[in-house]
Amino acid sequence: MNQLMKQAQKMQENMLKAKEELENKTVEASAGGGMVEVTVSGKLELVGLKIKPEAIDPEDPEMLEDLVKAAVNQGLRNAQAMIEQEMSKVAGGFNIPGLF
Repeated sequence: MNQLMKQAQKMQENMLKAKEELENKTVEASAGGGMVEVTVSGKLELVGLKIKPEAIDPEDPEMLEDLVKAAVNQGLRNAQAMIEQEMSKVAGGFNIPGLF
């Protein structure tokens, strides 16, 4: 039982370390053939946004809105996938629902 507790404590320490490391990692995503590019952190925060001038059409602001939404949503999905992948490595392949 002591061995199991030590293993659980070690896993918890590894997960905290991995979480801290993930917070400093970023992923990128784009929409509209690169007209809108975003960078999302491992904290699931938008940390960068680039919009090419040709994406800005005063006659069609909805297109730019859609491109930004698409890029941000893809960036968030990419960041979540990165988090799940890294945390599953630490958890030894165990998938514990709600853990990350």
